Amino acid sequence: MQDAYRYSTSELSGTARFIGMSGAFGALGGDISAMTSNPASSAVFLSSSATASLSYRGLDNSILYNGGRSNSSESNIDLDNIGGVFVFTTNKDSDWKKISLGLNYSTERNFDENYTVRGTSSNSIDQYFLNYADGVPLELLQLQDSENISDLYSFLGENYGFGTQQAFLGYQGFVIEAEADSPENTEYFSLIDDGSFDQRYAYAATGLNGKLTFNIGTQYKDFLYLGLNLNSHFINYENSTELSEFNNNPESLTTEVYFGNSLLTNGDGFSFQLGGIAKLNENIRLGLSYDSPTWFSIREETTQYLESNSPADEFVSVIPNIINVYPEYRLEIPSKISASAAYLFGKQGLISFDYGRKDYSNIKFKPENEIDFQNLNANISDNMKAASTYRVGGEYRIADFSLRAGYRFEESPFKDENRVGDLTGYSGGVGYSFGSINLDLAYSNASYEEGNPIYNVGLTDPVNIDRDLSKVVLSLTFGL
Repeated sequence: MQDAYRYSTSELSGTARFIGMSGAFGALGGDISAMTSNPASSAVFLSSSATASLSYRGLDNSILYNGGRSNSSESNIDLDNIGGVFVFTTNKDSDWKKISLGLNYSTERNFDENYTVRGTSSNSIDQYFLNYADGVPLELLQLQDSENISDLYSFLGENYGFGTQQAFLGYQGFVIEAEADSPENTEYFSLIDDGSFDQRYAYAATGLNGKLTFNIGTQYKDFLYLGLNLNSHFINYENSTELSEFNNNPESLTTEVYFGNSLLTNGDGFSFQLGGIAKLNENIRLGLSYDSPTWFSIREETTQYLESNSPADEFVSVIPNIINVYPEYRLEIPSKISASAAYLFGKQGLISFDYGRKDYSNIKFKPENEIDFQNLNANISDNMKAASTYRVGGEYRIADFSLRAGYRFEESPFKDENRVGDLTGYSGGVGYSFGSINLDLAYSNASYEEGNPIYNVGLTDPVNIDRDLSKVVLSLTFGL
């Protein structure tokens, strides 16, 4: 379910003008990034134009895990957005005044993050391995003649799946033991005694979710703008985690465990958008857009290791050195409907409002006839919900200067807001026009909370993170 959330949400990104108004551009157009909100925006351009945006991204985390606290900070500079629109005027006697063609790249979400947190829990990592080992015959977890750790780990993954591999790691790593030394045994107990556990959890991730948009727009008479986007999406995400657990409980035969996992995800996808902007008069504009579902194809690879001190007081390393390559699967992110309105005060300024709604409970992992995906989709349906997004932005012009400000509020996609809380953000910016060249600068800040369980089963204690995400964006726009 965490993957579903990660790949279905995005950060505020784009040009400095777009960010300075918190993305409230659905009824306005005339901005490269506005195409990502409403594809009709390209038809509002009076002439061909291009924009490039350089951004500084800073992420500050305050992390809490079972009484332990830590802080982390990440920052990077990136080409966040680049694109252009080409405007072609038609025969002046035609009701269709112009055709616009646009191309835009934007970074939807940056996954770079790195933190370590330490806490004391009454739950041990043994519950993770016991959960997966329940019902697994002992003969699958024991090495046969001339067989090594890598051979059996690989065999189990290819023939019995991820869960049996976890049981194997726990058994070979002296975290769990069989109730009976018999090949038919399917019950296990822990070599770690109940009590208190000092745990350290380290997380490191990198990657991004990006989108390349191909746009076509048109203007009908002087009051209607229409547009279509064809979007190519890509995902590159990589993380590594390690849980270190220590205990001195009286009956524990194993007192140290180090459990490491890494994940590499690559994906590509497609979506389309339809939109329109109606110019009711010189002051009022209304916008409406539809984002289709995004259809992803996802490929994943994982590696694992487990180290512990055995009952014989020897250090044991269960390191398969095997890369698990999983069959490609499909992920469908649900559609979104957006409505917007703007009021223009002549050429002096404007105020704009956007509303969007997406039902995250409709996220689907496919093929849906696979039992694992059926369970995952049912879990998503039970725990996620429809969420609304509200954006308000304004701009005021003083000669060649422009001042901008914005506010946004995004509802949590989870029914339990302890999992992910509502997001609140604000922004501001300034711009200057040199005629055919515009230089814009914007700052945005957003804050929200997350509470992610360390593992989906067994040890499900949450890592609670208070996130503070800020961006500074500099954009250069010039006529073509």
